[in-house]
Amino acid sequence: MALQINATNPEHPALLLELPWHLPLEEWPEEYLVPLPRGISRHVVRYARAGDEVIAVKELAQRPALREYELLRDLDRIGIPAVDPLAVLTGRTDTAGEPLESVLVTRHLGGSMPYRSMFETTLRPATMHRLMDALAVLLVRLHLAGFAWGDCSLSNTLFRRDAGAYAAYLVDAETGDLHPELSAGQREYDLDLARVNISGELLDLEASGALHPSVDPIEFGTEICARYQRLWQELTRTSVYPAGKYQYIERRIRRLNDLGFDVAEMQIEHASNGDTVTFVPKVVDAGHHQRQLLRLTGLDAEENQARRLLNDLESWMATQDDYAPGDPLGARPEVLAHRWVREVFRPTVRSVPPELRGPMDAAEIYHELLEHRWYLSERAQHDIGLGTAVEDYIRTILPKVRETLRPTAD
Repeated sequence: MALQINATNPEHPALLLELPWHLPLEEWPEEYLVPLPRGISRHVVRYARAGDEVIAVKELAQRPALREYELLRDLDRIGIPAVDPLAVLTGRTDTAGEPLESVLVTRHLGGSMPYRSMFETTLRPATMHRLMDALAVLLVRLHLAGFAWGDCSLSNTLFRRDAGAYAAYLVDAETGDLHPELSAGQREYDLDLARVNISGELLDLEASGALHPSVDPIEFGTEICARYQRLWQELTRTSVYPAGKYQYIERRIRRLNDLGFDVAEMQIEHASNGDTVTFVPKVVDAGHHQRQLLRLTGLDAEENQARRLLNDLESWMATQDDYAPGDPLGARPEVLAHRWVREVFRPTVRSVPPELRGPMDAAEIYHELLEHRWYLSERAQHDIGLGTAVEDYIRTILPKVRETLRPTAD
């Protein structure tokens, strides 16, 4: 059988053909590989360079490779945070004509880390709680979209910094299934797998001495289930309010937005006696602040980053002479937002030398600068200004941040 490449982009096959597909992945020469940290996988996985992109290559049988490729494409279409599928290659043979396993190719998620790399130095419990929050949000988002993961674990997740918190991305969809809607039993099964897998992974870390002594692996595995249940309840519960108190419904919608979720539909029923109103939100869209920032500015950021950038944008707009909400003669928010990007956001980020940024993206850099400005202003008891904060951040903070985030070889 001849080598076949199914790709999402017409440009990828030409770039991929430059790689040594006639060799088993374990035997690829170093010249093709990129030394990035890898998580634990049941399959052989390597990072390589294809043109200007860094790709992850996973070796597995043809049928599961094709299936996972299509599942990742489906998740991409519905906006689930997962690695981007680029191609699947089948029909591989070695130089003697013997068959080799197929490979799935995905785009490396810039600035992300597998959880084991984050435990190379003992992680503080507060940071671990942020990882659990990120994983709970990812699992809820998957379930709202009708995706049963089938193998939720820390090993199957990548974490990326998101304005002081973390965003979680699905890496391995091999065991997943996409349905129109999940039953309570399907969700509970997925959640129980997550509990067992996470506790097992933390026990493994404990045995290696990489787990903080205050962390109980069993309790931590149970805690993610509790976090999931609290979030699921807030997103899906039915509310009953006094008739005429529609501000309560608005308050509930705002609370859901603050969690990063949009209400796509809502069902409102009046009681027969007219005393109460039953409100049932249908929450299917996550990334509320991401979409709002993208619509206003064209910037694509993580959810917490987007929330922070929007707050800074609103504060800046309030200082502009032509900002007059409700005044038809005032500048529209979209106009001001693009001015903010041009005059504030981009010059500020560009003032940080690229060689000092490490894997942090522009939105994370800007968030860090806002945090540093707040800290210095609190200490000085007055606003020190963004320019002063940038200078101090580059001189005193960024070298330490870069050292902490520096990727290490496996």
